[in-house]
Amino acid sequence: MTTLSPLLKQATPVVVERALGSWIYGTDGASYLDFTSGIGVTSTGHCHPRVVAAAREQTGLIIHAQYTTVMHKPLLELTEKLGDVLPPALDSVFYATSGSEAVEASIRLARMATGRPNIIAFHGGFHGRTVAAASLTTAGTKFRSGFSPLMGGVHIAPFPYAFRYGWDIETAVDFALKELDYLLQTVTSPADTAGFIIEPVLGDGGYLPTPPRFLEGLRERADRHGIALILDEVQAGFGRTGKFWGHQFSSITPDILITAKGLASGFPISAIAASSSMMSKGWAGSQGGTYGGNAVAAAAAVATIAVVQDENLVENARLRGDELRAGLDSLALDNPLIGNVRGLGLMQGIEFVTDAGEPNGALAGAVQQAAIGEDLLLLTCGSAGNVIRMIPALVVSAQEIETGLERFSAALRVAQRELVSQGA
Repeated sequence: MTTLSPLLKQATPVVVERALGSWIYGTDGASYLDFTSGIGVTSTGHCHPRVVAAAREQTGLIIHAQYTTVMHKPLLELTEKLGDVLPPALDSVFYATSGSEAVEASIRLARMATGRPNIIAFHGGFHGRTVAAASLTTAGTKFRSGFSPLMGGVHIAPFPYAFRYGWDIETAVDFALKELDYLLQTVTSPADTAGFIIEPVLGDGGYLPTPPRFLEGLRERADRHGIALILDEVQAGFGRTGKFWGHQFSSITPDILITAKGLASGFPISAIAASSSMMSKGWAGSQGGTYGGNAVAAAAAVATIAVVQDENLVENARLRGDELRAGLDSLALDNPLIGNVRGLGLMQGIEFVTDAGEPNGALAGAVQQAAIGEDLLLLTCGSAGNVIRMIPALVVSAQEIETGLERFSAALRVAQRELVSQGA
């Protein structure tokens, strides 16, 4: 009998019968409020009627039109529509299938465009599981251990994780920029450095917003030294943070922007965007892929952009995110084991600590599991597994936010009682 790999660890025991909007309906008959969104993928909610209709129609026309062999209309339309939401300077797009693939395309382009070998990533970043993407990933050793050697030319600089250091954000930013300058003086000279790559909000690393001043410091150094600034917007982009792109809380524009996840409401498609002048510096034949820019996925992405715009989902993410954050902050006031609440829009993290202030992965895991019993689906993240992340769909309503907070509060009480009874 064939089974799934035992290395695949399910966060919940739920088997899905169907799903709609913010809700998953299990084969067990339960209705689950989904605050995971397929790890930030189902941006317009599950099975949005307009996305379903676009995909269904396209499936009847052509499913796979390999885009370096023949071009198809959905990809041309998607490219035009992305021009409405991308920073104006980023006027050239390459399509792939996964976030990891797009990350690898971005570093390949940065190396080719600059003629330099090295990439600087930042502690806590998650950029994927393929070899090159995992080499850039430090959200946890599970993503990069056991299959060395990893890709060379990667150097890791500190991220301004203020809570971990016990500092205010400004102090953390000063420290991280100073350490980056030291890295450029001692390990990888600017003349050898092709790019900086960073997430506007760390994903698996703990749902930590990158402070705007840190992004601006990277932009200044990138300009000064001719280094490409790559922003991994795979999770933070497409309205998730309450702005269309996560970096828009700062004043910067990246040289290369990576997008995936929420781009097509669940269909697999990713992209990198850069200026035409930078993109043209890549070597001929260096971009391609069998499934990249799939016709059905592209049609779903066109519909997703239309839904996000027509239903004002970026603004909804901001408003509902404010409500979610206020509720979480209120819970934290009464619970000293919630060490930190942070995030942007509908990308919120709750970091659990012990009485001694150390990471409390046991409690975070217990809360995530207890939430299933409250019909609420959550995920953990952070290098110690001590952060609960909340990622509702951008269509989530105020009532669903209130319900989610009530169920989370109940799960927290259940988890704490269970750990006390176990003597943990």
